Amino acid sequence: MPIRSAIKDLVPDARAWRREIHQNPELMYDVEGTAAFVAGRLRAFGCDEVKTAIGRTGVVGVIHGAKGSSARAIGLRADMDALPIEEETNLPYRSKTPGKMHACGHDGHTAMLLGAAQRLAQTRDFDGKAVVIFQPAEEGGAGAMAMIDDGLMDKFGIEQVYGMHNMPALPVGSFCMRKGPTMASADEITIIVEGRGGHGAMPHQGIDPVLIGAQIVTALQTIASRNVDPLDSCVVSVTRFEAGTANNIIPQSAWLNGTVRTLKAATRDAVEKRIHEIVAGVAAAGGATARVEYRRGYPPTINHGAQTDFAAEVARKVAGESHVDADAAPTMGAEDFSFMLEARPGAFIFIGNGDSAMLHHPAYDFNDAALPYGMSYWVELVETALAP
Repeated sequence: MPIRSAIKDLVPDARAWRREIHQNPELMYDVEGTAAFVAGRLRAFGCDEVKTAIGRTGVVGVIHGAKGSSARAIGLRADMDALPIEEETNLPYRSKTPGKMHACGHDGHTAMLLGAAQRLAQTRDFDGKAVVIFQPAEEGGAGAMAMIDDGLMDKFGIEQVYGMHNMPALPVGSFCMRKGPTMASADEITIIVEGRGGHGAMPHQGIDPVLIGAQIVTALQTIASRNVDPLDSCVVSVTRFEAGTANNIIPQSAWLNGTVRTLKAATRDAVEKRIHEIVAGVAAAGGATARVEYRRGYPPTINHGAQTDFAAEVARKVAGESHVDADAAPTMGAEDFSFMLEARPGAFIFIGNGDSAMLHHPAYDFNDAALPYGMSYWVELVETALAP
């Protein structure tokens, strides 16, 4: 189905909104400017309700359909926060704030949902409520959980919830998704190794935490290769290792930090247990002690079956059969939309961003050519799900 002319007419405004947001990136929950911008647009569109400060700085708009009086309600979610990255694009609308940029496309996500909200408020060609959700703090702050804890689902009667994220390398005008685990959990590990410091020239008189820490890093890699089913997925990455003050001093301790990613709850539990066992065993073998701080973050993003089939059907209406992959491989990235999918049935879908830099890269930019496809998807989803 070609993009409707009415949606095409919204693209210039959506592009302008996107670039305005891109120029003024804000982090985590400190998205007051973006939230005010969003709330202002929603009020101008004539949304029936506009609520702010949901989950600290989240914004929710409610649009009632004109085709009946059904109490059905569907939630559509976009994220608003940026990243602490120095932009390297030199675009005319590049970030005005040093050290902050929209390197994950949340500016585009917000603009697409705003465009859809404007169209839905104009036509109201559905029976029920469209609840547009603009969320802070996706990038590590669990803003989705904050909004849920603030009553998001119950206050607005949301029965199903849908999310969307852009994907570099996926062609513009394409969509992909899958049933079940589609993105991984994101947990943090911190390991503190306590040895016995001493002279670098006399290692036999000390217990070297650097050596033991290095052995721990290597041993942790056996979890994915020897403790997890080869057909399952697991990532254990130690990404930071800090120890010592000089080249001739064996330090007293070493500090390691990293991430653990899994797609299944049972695997997540088993990996956490195995990390504790390996760290304790390697440290003991070297005469040291060690402790593990394991912090669970976002759970896996698990799409519900019926809602994923429905999302794929809607995407095919927008992009055509050949441009929708309903059985895409999962990714080991993480998303706090997972909390919303634990609270209500729904689906998370990816939209093509074309040949762009990858997410979280300083040269990334959301592709404005994707705007009409995203807006069309949201509008089609509401009008189909809430058909009279």
